[in-house]
Amino acid sequence: MAFGDPTRRSFVSGLVMAAYAAGAEPAPPSDRVRIGLIGCGGISVADSNAFLAHKECEIAAICDVDDAMIAKTLKRLDDLGRKRPDAVKDFRRVLERKDVDVILNCTPDHWHALPTVMAFEAGKDVYVEKPLTHTIDEAFQVADAVRRTQRVVQVGTQRRSAPLFHEAKRIVDSGRLGDVRLVNSWWLNHQASLAEGKLEGELDWQQWLGPAPRRPLDPKRFFNWYYYYDYSGGLLVGQAAHMVDVFHWFMNSQAPLAVTCSGGRVNLEGAEITDTASILIEYPENYFAVFTLGYKAMRYHPRLDQLAQFHGSRARLDVGREHFRLYPETSQPELAPEREEDRPRSFAAATRDHIRNFLDCVRTRREPNAPVEAGLSVVIVLSMALDSLRSGRRLKWNAAARRVET
Repeated sequence: MAFGDPTRRSFVSGLVMAAYAAGAEPAPPSDRVRIGLIGCGGISVADSNAFLAHKECEIAAICDVDDAMIAKTLKRLDDLGRKRPDAVKDFRRVLERKDVDVILNCTPDHWHALPTVMAFEAGKDVYVEKPLTHTIDEAFQVADAVRRTQRVVQVGTQRRSAPLFHEAKRIVDSGRLGDVRLVNSWWLNHQASLAEGKLEGELDWQQWLGPAPRRPLDPKRFFNWYYYYDYSGGLLVGQAAHMVDVFHWFMNSQAPLAVTCSGGRVNLEGAEITDTASILIEYPENYFAVFTLGYKAMRYHPRLDQLAQFHGSRARLDVGREHFRLYPETSQPELAPEREEDRPRSFAAATRDHIRNFLDCVRTRREPNAPVEAGLSVVIVLSMALDSLRSGRRLKWNAAARRVET
């Protein structure tokens, strides 16, 4: 669904205002941090395990609209020797609990906004998976709610808590690259087909749809929601969320001037969103950034599947998941790095470190590494990219009016 849809906006606003009117009070302080997990799908495994790696954390409640997802999560926590949490199918039952301090929001993209804003109104802090929201309107609602309620929110762009990326950021900040007018980035790998999932328990399909258009129950959409415009933006959004966030972080950008996106045919049978596309982003800081997704390329090891190149007038910085290389200007026929860092297997700790930063900010009330404005600026780019892909037009961002223009 395109941003600015009035039906979607009224759905979000209605539930948010209901929560606000209820006047929920914050949970009392505690030496323990009690987590309410909303959404028990794939990403919740890594995120909840990363929370539990910190000794003060425990999961007090879990929520999912699918009984099978709940059962798998309870078994996993049992296998970890953890106290079995309460399980519900309505996320509002989690938000109203006094023994929940923090919400871990691992829902599909089209459900990121509602539980997050309602959690703020209920006095909870939130760790929400990327992207911050599915639409631009929702992202502004989340940002406005954060500042109104003074809650802490961390967006799950974990590179912002990875030491290697902090070192690379310091190189850019030092001015060593000179003037940067072009950033190139790509994420390459191979996906053969959509998942063929089978429903194994009772699913509340209408609640899962939420603010999305009404449709009959469709297991293919449920198990592959990533690849349908109603719920997400495919790997084009999923992977670009990380890389665009790095652009903004390293280049101190807040929002684009314009976005153009072009994509190839959809090669995944049953999907709506292409697996091969490029996004061109124009920035007021006088640089262009290009992100290319190629998920019908050959298979790559995770250490090699992504790269961002910052092309400066005096040096080029290449940043991968677990390495970076700084290449100085040269007249020689071969490039040799002036500095390089290669840290195999280091990225595995990034999510745990990102959550550590979030937990510290919950305690101190400081701004986290991936604050709401960072998530908002990325959503502006991603939403514009999807609209450009579908319309075939270059779209401009009117920052003063908070709207997209042609």
